Amino acid sequence: MTGAPTSIASRKRDAALTVTLVVVCQGFNMLTVGGIALFLPLIREDLGMSFAQAGLLSAASTFTYALGQIPAGVLADRFGPKRLFFVGVLGSTLLSFNFGTLQTYPGAIANQIASGAFRALIFAPGLTLVASWFPSDRKATAMGVYVIGGVSGNILLSLVGPFLAGRYGWRPTFMGFALLGVCIAFVYLALGREKPSAGPRHPVGMLDVFQLFRYPIMWVCAGIQFIRFGVTTSFNFWLPSLLVSDRGLSLEAAGLITAMGALLTAAANPLGGYVSDRLRNPPLVIGASLAMLACTSGLLVVVDSVPLLVLVIAVNSVFLQFYFGPLFSVPLEVLGSRVAGMSAGFSNMFANLGALTFAYALGVVKDTAGAFKWGFIGTGAVCVIGVALAAVLARMRKRAPAETG
Repeated sequence: MTGAPTSIASRKRDAALTVTLVVVCQGFNMLTVGGIALFLPLIREDLGMSFAQAGLLSAASTFTYALGQIPAGVLADRFGPKRLFFVGVLGSTLLSFNFGTLQTYPGAIANQIASGAFRALIFAPGLTLVASWFPSDRKATAMGVYVIGGVSGNILLSLVGPFLAGRYGWRPTFMGFALLGVCIAFVYLALGREKPSAGPRHPVGMLDVFQLFRYPIMWVCAGIQFIRFGVTTSFNFWLPSLLVSDRGLSLEAAGLITAMGALLTAAANPLGGYVSDRLRNPPLVIGASLAMLACTSGLLVVVDSVPLLVLVIAVNSVFLQFYFGPLFSVPLEVLGSRVAGMSAGFSNMFANLGALTFAYALGVVKDTAGAFKWGFIGTGAVCVIGVALAAVLARMRKRAPAETG
């Protein structure tokens, strides 16, 4: 009689500890990934980069990160996500430490190409691991919780990064964050757990990926993912530069505003998943979020007053990832959990192709036009296309029979 309650309590402890460690690992990894965006004005000056070259710095890691998404998802479904997530966090943070030692632009590009490959092992395995510990009717909430780590890391970075960089320089600050990430990766390896399989595991292979291309609903999700992360990257990667270069704010002020935005994103992310699970209508949450982003992306470069600009950034931050969980939950709802990692990798591959395109394009626009204005107005226009795709997704989802695997 005592065995079952003890087993349930033990499983709950394993779930809470594992989810917490995954979120914390994400946070420390973001200290270095987000550090490139925050310290970009200093890095550009140090390495002698143009804005277009700075955009290419982001695009280089995003390209290999995107290419690795489907293989990482397949490996997570086939062998389990725990060890893959550890290798990804360890490799990414070690390369971030190395980035702080580099003195040339070509070296920085090479580092980012390798970093993207390791970061690919973080997303789909980590998302799969967290989602596995949540019940089937709370998958969107689970995916919202997963992103809290990255956003929380961005908050900490934005608050303390400018102060530390001003006192010690961006290189020691960057390398210190990386060492913290290495330490937490080993803590996760020692204490994290995979959820025991409820039944026999049905192995998947790389050829199974091609089955995903047969589902029209996956292509619609891919299109929205392309827009989602492209918009997110435009905002996160270029916001500090926009505030410093176009609005004349100090790096410290830009860091505080960025921290405020990250805090709102962190709070809104799981809320978006919760709302979607309660309404049982992910496309509605997706479409409404993109409509708000279409408005705020344009206003971001139009309003003149700093208080109004901060308000626009706040609203933008709320909806930036509000629909992350709902969007990733749709393929799980339709295809089932057997290919959870694969479907997450498929979706995130297209998301990062969007990030690559938007990050580089905004740097080119800045160099060409001398301001970010037309880049962010274009971003708003793309969000309108996303609203239309969300309406298409709503119709397709009603016709798609759920398959539980």
